[in-house]
Amino acid sequence: MEIAWENILGHEQQITRLRKLRAEGRLPHAMLFHGPDGVGKLRVARAMAAELLCEGADARPCGTCRQCRALLQDSHPDYYEIHPEGKAVKTIKIDVIRAMQANVERAPLLAAQRVVVIDDAEMMNEAAENSLLKTLEEPKGAVHFILVTRARSSMLDTIRSRCMNVGFGSLPEAELAHALALRGIPEAMAAELSALSDGSFGRALRLYDDGGLTMRDDAAAFLAHLGTFRPQDVFEKSAAMEKLPREKLSEWFLYLGMLLRDLLVLTEDGASLLLYHKDLRDRLAALLPSFPLARIEALLVLVRAMNRRLLVNVNQRLLLEGFFFRAMEA
Repeated sequence: MEIAWENILGHEQQITRLRKLRAEGRLPHAMLFHGPDGVGKLRVARAMAAELLCEGADARPCGTCRQCRALLQDSHPDYYEIHPEGKAVKTIKIDVIRAMQANVERAPLLAAQRVVVIDDAEMMNEAAENSLLKTLEEPKGAVHFILVTRARSSMLDTIRSRCMNVGFGSLPEAELAHALALRGIPEAMAAELSALSDGSFGRALRLYDDGGLTMRDDAAAFLAHLGTFRPQDVFEKSAAMEKLPREKLSEWFLYLGMLLRDLLVLTEDGASLLLYHKDLRDRLAALLPSFPLARIEALLVLVRAMNRRLLVNVNQRLLLEGFFFRAMEA
């Protein structure tokens, strides 16, 4: 588990604010870290947890006290990190929340308090959210909760209102490219990955580790052939994509949305430097006659709806077929 502040990329203002509140004893018992995927929200949450648990007299986390050593070894009895579980659809169920609640109501075993980090908190089911709400309203004992989410608006208003909200934005492209280059990625590729990742370090690394831009290129090919799509193509494409893990499907639609956004930019200014996919400028420009503004906007609405529906338990095959048929009519 990474706990050092200096290894976190960006978010200096958020980190400074959190550490100042902690040093002054004014840090709320519940915080909600929200922002895009892969920008480092969970890393900040882990470092904040380490600072809260650390016994160091000066700089925290010190990395050497018994609290820090236990965290580094993933064996701290007073630190809980919850993630969604499941095969087809990952969720955080009420049983997991109840088990955590039972533990945090007891006295800490090693530290002066307990810290709970709930990653992908938007994946809690309704029962889990309502159960957690009771604890946030009336916390028992010394405990801090850090909820991490990419979809703050999908969570209960009552949970959001009981947490200090900390927003995390996308990382600057140049800063991201530099960080990728430090990992040994060639500078030209690092620059391209940073442009395509929408300020997400995690997304840039996934792009690189997955062998490049296969998903992006497939989404671009779909747009290029949308005008000649037939019902048979819908069934074949849906059958092929149905086999993808839900995370991969979300990634495909992410790239499709980014490509459509680039078409919007090119519609306004064909020479714009604001494209995500600068290497596809000519291919995208060639599509403009087939994609008037109204069609691009209609497709973006469909993509956003797909991204929401992929978060819940749905039949992927039917969802994909419905999307492709609507896209043909857009």
